[in-house]
Amino acid sequence: MKKDKANAVWNGSVKEGNGKITTKSKVLNNSAYSYKTRFQEGNGTNPDELIAASHAGCFAMALSLMLGENDFTPDSIDATAEVTMDTDQLKLTKSHLTLKAKIPGIDKEKFLEIAEAAKENCPISKALNVEITMDASLV
Repeated sequence: MKKDKANAVWNGSVKEGNGKITTKSKVLNNSAYSYKTRFQEGNGTNPDELIAASHAGCFAMALSLMLGENDFTPDSIDATAEVTMDTDQLKLTKSHLTLKAKIPGIDKEKFLEIAEAAKENCPISKALNVEITMDASLV
């Protein structure tokens, strides 16, 4: 069993306050976040952005694993996740993956089959309770 953790400290009211996020690895170390960085424009990160980063990274790794299990080695996998929040309901509703991959020797049908399996089965996809969509292309 592997465990990871992060810490968030918040000070003040939701709109005027601010917080700091720190991860175990210290990649994020007292990184700023606030109402402005989440719902407007501001300098810092926000929880939704971190979910998008997690989803893109997890999906890219899962795709690489599944390609390897099918005897393909990618030259490159460029995955972007865009997370959508319904601000009226304060609810995440969607994560859209955009994939551009360079994979020698694979045909489009096999590529799409493996990409779809990675989208459905990466651990972050399984953890999210949102619609997950994808545009995938070979480059």
